[in-house]
Amino acid sequence: MSLKVAAFYQFAALPDFRELRGPLRAICVRLGLKGSVLLAHEGINGTLAGRADAIDEMVDALQHGPLFGGRLDQLELKFSLAVAVPFRRLKIRLKKEIVTLGDAKADPTRQVGIYVGPAEWNALIAAPDTLVIDARNSFEVALGTFEGALDPGIASFGQFKDFAARQLDPAKHRRIAMFCTGGIRCEKATAHLLARGFAEVYHLKGGILKYLEQVPEAESRWRGECFVFDERVALGHELCERRMESGCNE
Repeated sequence: MSLKVAAFYQFAALPDFRELRGPLRAICVRLGLKGSVLLAHEGINGTLAGRADAIDEMVDALQHGPLFGGRLDQLELKFSLAVAVPFRRLKIRLKKEIVTLGDAKADPTRQVGIYVGPAEWNALIAAPDTLVIDARNSFEVALGTFEGALDPGIASFGQFKDFAARQLDPAKHRRIAMFCTGGIRCEKATAHLLARGFAEVYHLKGGILKYLEQVPEAESRWRGECFVFDERVALGHELCERRMESGCNE
């Protein structure tokens, strides 16, 4: 039996995030879900796996249930399948940030880059005046990326701002297009660049996962596989599961 996996996030004001941890965990336990959820004052970020009906009930609770009171009505969601539970346990953790950058000025609730859907992404990154940047860590880039994308050479996302300070110039790089796995790192990265004075910054809405889900392989500019942070290791087009051994195999 295939299991359903939901990856989700939203930047939203959650001043009561500490009090949300217990009730959210109780819902996940009741539904038999496993995975990881991060809660912070700035929002929620998580990936959960379980039966399809249980995942659907959890998503409804996040978006419309009384626990969050409608604050997650813009939840960014990606769904995929797994042949086995890709997580060993359930973790609900409290964090300072739901994605760590360490720049207080990078606030996606105030300003963020221009969203570009998967259908429009190919044309944007093919334009000669667009600098395409992979906002992920080097080991993820090595597994797969878009044609012509710049690898920042970072070991963790917290190093992105140092890369930007060294190699990016608002006067020189007038149009920047960024992408990451599910979109959340680009929310922070584009907010950071806008705060530094970059005028035209775009990012792939829904990230690589949404692109692989919606863009036919024959039209794709993606090369390789997309690393995911669970025991499936990597996903290909149509979000089919790949496991890494000596190479990428179906």
